[in-house]
Amino acid sequence: MRAVRLSVVTAAATAAALAAVTGCTEKSGASSEDRVIEVTASDSKCEVSKKEITAGHVQIDVTNKGSKVTEVYLLFPDDRIVTERENIGPGTSQKVTAEVKAGDYRIACKPGMKGKGIRQDLTVTGGGKVAKRDPRLDAAVAAYRQYAQEQADETLPKVKVFTDAVKAGDAEAAKKAYAGSRIGWERTEPVAESFGDIDPKVDLREDGLEEGQDLEKDWTGWHRLERSLWKDKKLTDRDTELADQLVKDLEDWQNRVGKAEITPTSMANGAKELLDEVATGKVTGEEERYSHTDLVDFKANVEGAEKSYELLKPVASENDAALTKELDTQFAALDTLLDKYREDKNSYDFTSYDKVGKADRKELSDAVNALAEPLSKLAAAVVAK
Repeated sequence: MRAVRLSVVTAAATAAALAAVTGCTEKSGASSEDRVIEVTASDSKCEVSKKEITAGHVQIDVTNKGSKVTEVYLLFPDDRIVTERENIGPGTSQKVTAEVKAGDYRIACKPGMKGKGIRQDLTVTGGGKVAKRDPRLDAAVAAYRQYAQEQADETLPKVKVFTDAVKAGDAEAAKKAYAGSRIGWERTEPVAESFGDIDPKVDLREDGLEEGQDLEKDWTGWHRLERSLWKDKKLTDRDTELADQLVKDLEDWQNRVGKAEITPTSMANGAKELLDEVATGKVTGEEERYSHTDLVDFKANVEGAEKSYELLKPVASENDAALTKELDTQFAALDTLLDKYREDKNSYDFTSYDKVGKADRKELSDAVNALAEPLSKLAAAVVAK
């Protein structure tokens, strides 16, 4: 699951509010410097260099001058997320690129990565004539959407094997089918937020519930069933209900893929944010805390991020050849490292994560971080002129 957000993004609302472009810019006469908003975050402030910008691509340069790890969001007024950058350490800087249409927005800094954050208003004014779209980026988005649809289509039969076993009370068969039923979802997590509220319904962890939500009533999805199978060691009538709900929610996901708002920058930024989550959260074993099938998730996450990169690479390599060379190297290194934990690299039979020691977990985290750093520059390379 992607880290818990300030809110969820509905595909229909996003499509109405975000630029319905894939790699095109607004010709507003603005210089590249005018496209940049500098954000200085501290433990008590969120200062921005400008509060008005023209529609099109925008780059947010964040410097954390506080003592706490922070994150910065670009939000619609109703808290839907346009883009974000998490885990910005004290004394460090990060950049994030997004595509925006005219309208009102908020920039939010969250010191300590908690609460609603310190906010500044941002106005985006209408741009001029829209430049011709780069057909290669249109093709990249179309290909990633097709990839996501294929993953969703292939996931449903696997999920039904899992849920049928749950409903039959066959715990061993359900355990055997569990990890494989999640692969397609994990591969599409770079753009999970474009599917609206599906993520918290199907992939929420036990500690991800919001204040006021009830553990037994409001917690649904794979991980709730994971707990029943591995921790509670029993299946009840409630689990039968949860199994049916999981299928229903994933069928909803399957139907949303074709309508989801996906852009080149959301593909690039989503891949980077996902790997950040792997490096700082998933690598601890927090996601598959009962089944210990974490390495299956890791591999699927990396495959989804790599697919996004490969589709964007033709444009990015023209704008920043050194970056794509580095990304090729780091993806290959991480793939090789993950292959150490399975006997057959063509299978998804990975070592149980509770058998992976502290030093090896750090090696995995370091390899993911080594990839995430250059990946944070991919969005900018895609839209560079």
